[in-house]
Amino acid sequence: MAVKNGPLKRDENTQKNYVLQFGADFLHYSMKIEKLHHIALICSDYEKSKQFYTDVLGFTIEQEVFRAERKSYKLDLSLNGQYLIELFSFPDPPARITKPEATGLRHIAFSVRDIAETINYLQSKNIVPEPVRVDEFTGKKFTFFADPDSLPIEVYEL
Repeated sequence: MAVKNGPLKRDENTQKNYVLQFGADFLHYSMKIEKLHHIALICSDYEKSKQFYTDVLGFTIEQEVFRAERKSYKLDLSLNGQYLIELFSFPDPPARITKPEATGLRHIAFSVRDIAETINYLQSKNIVPEPVRVDEFTGKKFTFFADPDSLPIEVYEL
């Protein structure tokens, strides 16, 4: 866990061991992540999910590959020119636990300019979002809906 304004704090013995093993500069090192590269999703119905992410949410197909040895599709999807989602199909994947909330990926979220316009669009596609909420810390509006496998998707008004 990186600390916002300084190096990771470790107990004194651990710090001494790191200094002896790696040198003093190691205590100030943190992995240098540039940005989120992609989110990988496994779907239960490939064609249904492909249609949802492209036709409903507006993602562009960058590459689609069928991996015969796995009986699996891999679909690379971008939004506004940015590669974001890697959609996989596998034979008979186990269902994802969504409710109650479980450890692991909680949801994915997308920014929108107008939450009301987004809700109207979703409803026109027979998708029923949850009631709009207001973020108590930012005052911004947001709501959730689900993909074909019940993965929660948030839309958050800029």
